[in-house]
Amino acid sequence: REGRSSGTPDPKLPRNRLGKRPPGAGRPLSPSDPIEELLKEVTLKETKKKKIDAFLHEISSLLSAIPETPETELTDQAWLPKGVKVPFLQVPFNVKGRFRFVPPTELKVVGSYLLGTCIKPEINVDMAVTMPREIFQDKDNLNQRYHRKRALYLAHIAHHVSKKKLFGSVKFAYMNSNHLKPILLLRPQGKDEKMVTVRLHACPAPGLFKPIRFYPSKNNVRTAWFMEQSAPKEATEPPTPHYNNSILCDTVLLSHLQFLSSAATDFPGMKDGLALLKVWLNQRQLSKGLGSFSGFLASMLVAYLLMKRKIVKMMSGYQVLRSTLQFLATTDLSVTGISLVKDTDASLPVLDDFHQAFEVVFVDPSGLVNLCADMTASKYHQVQFEAKRSMEILDDRMVDGFQVLLMTAKPMLRTFDHVFHLKHVSKLQGACKKMQLLNELMDRGGNYVAAALPFIVSLLARGLARRALLVAHSLPEIPEWPIDAEPPKHKDVGPLMFGLLFVPEFAASLLEKGPQADHPEALDFRTFWGEKSELRRFQDGSICEAVVWEADTVCQKRLIPEQIIKHLLKLHADIPESSVCYMGALLESVIRTGQEVSGTGEEAMVSVVCSYDDLSRKLWNLKGLPLTVTAVQGVHPALRYTDVFPPIPMKPIYSSYNRIRTKHLLLPLEEKPCPAYIAPLKIVCHMEGSGQWPQDKEAIKRIKAAFHLQLAELLQQQYQLVCRPAVTHTDVYKDGYVFRLQVAYHRETLILKEVVTPEGMLKYQDTEESRQLELETLHLPYLTSSLHGLQQQHPVFGSTCRLAKRWVSAQLLSDNISEECVDLLVAFLFLHPAPFTPPSSPQVGFLRLLDLLATFDWKNNPLIVNLNAGLTGEQAIKNRFVAARSRLPVMFIATPKDQWSSMWTQEQPSAQILQRLLVLASESLRAVEEQLMDPFNSQDVKMVFRPPLEFYDVLIHLNPTQIPRHLESVDRPQKSFSRGVLKNSTSVKILFPVVDYDPVQCYLQELRDAFSDLALFFYDKHGGEVIAVLWKPLSFQPQPFKVSSMKGRMVTTLNSELVCVPNVEAILEDFEVLGEGLVKSVEARTEKWTI
Repeated sequence: REGRSSGTPDPKLPRNRLGKRPPGAGRPLSPSDPIEELLKEVTLKETKKKKIDAFLHEISSLLSAIPETPETELTDQAWLPKGVKVPFLQVPFNVKGRFRFVPPTELKVVGSYLLGTCIKPEINVDMAVTMPREIFQDKDNLNQRYHRKRALYLAHIAHHVSKKKLFGSVKFAYMNSNHLKPILLLRPQGKDEKMVTVRLHACPAPGLFKPIRFYPSKNNVRTAWFMEQSAPKEATEPPTPHYNNSILCDTVLLSHLQFLSSAATDFPGMKDGLALLKVWLNQRQLSKGLGSFSGFLASMLVAYLLMKRKIVKMMSGYQVLRSTLQFLATTDLSVTGISLVKDTDASLPVLDDFHQAFEVVFVDPSGLVNLCADMTASKYHQVQFEAKRSMEILDDRMVDGFQVLLMTAKPMLRTFDHVFHLKHVSKLQGACKKMQLLNELMDRGGNYVAAALPFIVSLLARGLARRALLVAHSLPEIPEWPIDAEPPKHKDVGPLMFGLLFVPEFAASLLEKGPQADHPEALDFRTFWGEKSELRRFQDGSICEAVVWEADTVCQKRLIPEQIIKHLLKLHADIPESSVCYMGALLESVIRTGQEVSGTGEEAMVSVVCSYDDLSRKLWNLKGLPLTVTAVQGVHPALRYTDVFPPIPMKPIYSSYNRIRTKHLLLPLEEKPCPAYIAPLKIVCHMEGSGQWPQDKEAIKRIKAAFHLQLAELLQQQYQLVCRPAVTHTDVYKDGYVFRLQVAYHRETLILKEVVTPEGMLKYQDTEESRQLELETLHLPYLTSSLHGLQQQHPVFGSTCRLAKRWVSAQLLSDNISEECVDLLVAFLFLHPAPFTPPSSPQVGFLRLLDLLATFDWKNNPLIVNLNAGLTGEQAIKNRFVAARSRLPVMFIATPKDQWSSMWTQEQPSAQILQRLLVLASESLRAVEEQLMDPFNSQDVKMVFRPPLEFYDVLIHLNPTQIPRHLESVDRPQKSFSRGVLKNSTSVKILFPVVDYDPVQCYLQELRDAFSDLALFFYDKHGGEVIAVLWKPLSFQPQPFKVSSMKGRMVTTLNSELVCVPNVEAILEDFEVLGEGLVKSVEARTEKWTI
């Protein structure tokens, strides 16, 4: 086969959950292997084909035997039996013409089934049913007469076949959701019902219509008829290109089939290439609905490329896919249309005529039909954007293009940064009026959704021109319906969904700067923006029209597009704000800071970082230190913008404390609520190396302690900062924050690794202590500075991490998964976003994180996070990972500075916790997406931040007054307690506040120390009111009686032997005693401990 690369994938490589090679296995995409597997998965088996052929035969003989009916007026439909309704919206109802039923003159299978390019899961077989010439009259091209005859013809067939045992279901549908084109769907009886859908298309006898009547500039719907006016006005009638196109489509069904089959002869790659293209379109939700990029369109495009020699018949399926995507990426059919006409004919309309009438142009071989008539320019631009992105992915050696392009779904919610719904599409009726779209409405048979949509999208695209790369819309889709039901109305397409993909630099800008006041364009600008536009003088002295949006916080600025959209829709389309349901930042409420609904903490984060930068400068410039400071590195998450709730400047209120005067210390009073939590922000302070450092580990610790004392003294003297030194660190109170300085000496880790063997040899090996120190002084600062850099490139990185960590914590898992691990998972989404673009809103980042957790194949693949682009040998990591899999952590994350040990997931999560996390992620994703997709429900997206508690054995309820971070809980408490601190950053001479004091964490530590062999403890550290306990199943098996293992157990006899079992009642009592004053109650939920 063509296209098999020299580096064929190694057959021994593990396969992931889709049975596909893991990303990057073998070579990036020109693999025939996974592609062949995918093709096998989606193509029809021979046995199925035989069954389908037999079914088609039976249908043909049935249709030829349907009896004729006598002729009646078109509007006299009494002859139709009760059980069938005409599948057409007959508005206005009155129309001239006569109808009778005569059996079809010909039945032909058309479309992808005969070409062998049908793909599963939905096998559709299209059948053209030719209506005999004698049922038509002269002027059937006018005023929907042809369309109504077609609908009556299908209704009569439906009535007859519905009585037959052969069919499991007989239903109507609109072809590509176009109201003018109903079709009849037949499915077999019994267990084969899912096997195939036969779609009957009624079409006119050949040569019935003169093509010239249907050129795009011609009119076939009279205004007087459509408006139900008695006398026609003397005006010229507008062209009806969409109406004309809908009739022409029926005349070319057979010629299209012949055209495609000649393209497909001797071209096996075409069939495979089309199957791949259809999968590509399906994954991007582009192939269904009104104006979709259907599989048929893809086939015609491949045939066009073959005609233009951009594709040759030697090519493999993969090469066909590649060439087609390349063409789509580089060609804008909304500007320069293409045509399949071979020999130019002067009488046919030219491409320009089509561009006048349609937004996207692709003309069929007859030169009459625009295959993209219903497509909006916006939808084509989305296809084009996806093709460009796909070409980048295929050319990227670091990505497994196949997996990413064809095996990853791209629903709108995860593709776009913001989405919103137009929840009442009936409002588009008023929009048509306001935008004066009567001609379009007539052309589209009264379908106001189809008429208004292109105008609405281009209105928004203009308003968001600088801010958005793409403004896309969902495709209006109408489901099939039973033959005895009324046909669906235009509003039955349900809410329309729009997606915005942002340009991160401009999306949140406050200003729309217009033309200078004296320029002619200024009027246009004023008309477009309405009363929002005003004259402003700019710094360069120019006086221009401008619009300024109101937004104070970063979070509000991210929502400026919402203001723009609501304003423009109200102004130009009469669509009220209540009909626009904007889903841009619904999840962000869980990381709001403080009581005020002001922002989501980005500002607070910046002020912490500023204070830290200032402290670093002061440390660099300290005078009087025996050794100079060589580097100051932050390690606290707030210093890389990923702290869930950034610290807020605080100052103690003395009345809540006992003061120990001699030591300038404060102690919280028992009867008062526990003081608000003040996090110490850790900073590593590297001192220069020198011969004076001792080479003994104990001596180094003493020297560091002396440094901590001296730093405190000098900062107090030179900068008047309140400090509190300790042996292992010095706490500095500055601007209302507490920074914890830790001195580091670069050779200390090496000295901690020294071991002397019995033979007196010196050798180096990792010890627990050296590993911990390396983590704190080397790896954490590196991670913090790398992620700080990532935040500079991607402004929503930090908020996405915070949302992710808030969710992990809300699921009570924050003690089982390190913060660093979550930060790296999120970093992966920004550094390796394929097939998406990097997130530009925290919400879409969070949804992708849940998807990554739920679908990544953790068992067979390492997650490689290429920080600072420092990695080249990714394959080596994968190979080594596969070889050593059983000894490695269950969740393995590799970074440039940590390729082999996955240090942030070394201890946790355990296999059980990871499994739990994946289940929670996939459930949360399903629940959140369901909510965001439905504009009519309550949008209580917080539900995925409320953990299911029925899973646990014991719940320990806590007393809210003693929970210092109570205000951080997902459902904010109505009233909060005075926590003995004021928000403040003025540095008056004060006593040092209580730092890092969280009674709940102290209690948890005691519980774990005492009972870790019997139970696991889970808690949401952000203000949770419950500690959840899970018994370890093994600890409940009776153990032989030993005095040494009696802790928490009691003796009992089992089969006349003395055994110990856990004394649950006593343990529950201990839970309460240990937490006196903090624990409200202990609730035992299950009876798991009855032996």
